Amino acid sequence: MTVSTWTVFDLSAIEPEEGAPAPDRLISGAPTFRTWNFDEADGDVYAGVWEATPGKWRIVYDEWEYFHILSGRSIVTEEGGEPVHLKAGDSMVLRPGFKGTWEVIETTRKDYVIRV
Repeated sequence: MTVSTWTVFDLSAIEPEEGAPAPDRLISGAPTFRTWNFDEADGDVYAGVWEATPGKWRIVYDEWEYFHILSGRSIVTEEGGEPVHLKAGDSMVLRPGFKGTWEVIETTRKDYVIRV
């Protein structure tokens, strides 16, 4: 629910968008996504909640994203870098130009803010 100058992230208030990694980015598994987009500011800042089921795929970021893991376990690995193991309570920023993989070990839910 949006009221003038604030937004409550109420998952029951909206239907999630459903999706999956593009077939050419899929590495393993059959992951699916659910995304609840709660707010948009000036057309280039977005906030919401994202959830993915187990699997692994390639990611490429053209945008800036801050996220906080709410539940589950995932591994984010930058090309040529070390894996970063994420669990509930962890936060991360991915910047434009980031290339690597996202692997969901246990269904993962995060809240996010994205700046395009």
